[in-house]
Amino acid sequence: MKLLAISDLHLNHEANWAALSRMPAFPKDWLIVAGDVAEKIQDFRRAMDLLSHRFGKIFWTPGNHDLWTIPSDSESKRGLAKYFQLVQICRDFGVLTPEDAFVQWPNSDPPLFIAPTFTLYDYSFRPEEVLADEALAWAEASGVVATDEVILHPDPYPSRQAWCAVRCRYTEARLAETAVSTNQLILINHYPLRYDLVNLRLIPRFSLWCGTKLTEDWHMRFPVTAVVYGHLHIRGTQFRDGVRFEEVSLGYPQNWQPERGIEPYLRQIWPPP
Repeated sequence: MKLLAISDLHLNHEANWAALSRMPAFPKDWLIVAGDVAEKIQDFRRAMDLLSHRFGKIFWTPGNHDLWTIPSDSESKRGLAKYFQLVQICRDFGVLTPEDAFVQWPNSDPPLFIAPTFTLYDYSFRPEEVLADEALAWAEASGVVATDEVILHPDPYPSRQAWCAVRCRYTEARLAETAVSTNQLILINHYPLRYDLVNLRLIPRFSLWCGTKLTEDWHMRFPVTAVVYGHLHIRGTQFRDGVRFEEVSLGYPQNWQPERGIEPYLRQIWPPP
């Protein structure tokens, strides 16, 4: 029995959906899906239906593309309502979300809990010399503006920064409840928890939309044994303070080899490879 992980399936791309459809079943294994499944409700629902029948258990946390409100998608709600719309779809298929109780890995000793989290971003992933109210202009000066600025709505919050602050407070409280001395955590987020994990050489100022410094010490404050994230489309393993950070993106078709299928891109998280 293994805990596997992938993110950034981006099923609006035909090659990605075709490969997912051909992926074999892993009925004994559990799968983490760390966000950016699909932009439209219909595609997200199809994906959860398919995955829930191919793995023993699924864990999901939202990516920014999941939270987009596409004008042509008549089913889609906005902001917080869109998030809970996705949560309900997950629950229809038995998929666990950041709104559900953390689940213990079977027979783990000490107890190991799998913790999906959702924190968004607040433009704090920027150099210290860039002031908060200048951050967007700083990114725009390099030709970088995320599509989130147009179709990721924060309703009913006044901004995505405000939504991020609420999610971080909520998540910290939940992690603290589980973080007793005898427990361990595998922490799941769509975004990297640390600014120093964002290594975007071609578009470095896109870091604004990649997380929040509010989470930078979570791997030390809580008994985290591994962190699973995506968003960057740069697969790899890094360590910070002895904690393993796994970027598990699939990405757009140009970020992987569709002819190989998705199976080789499933990253083993537990037991440690």
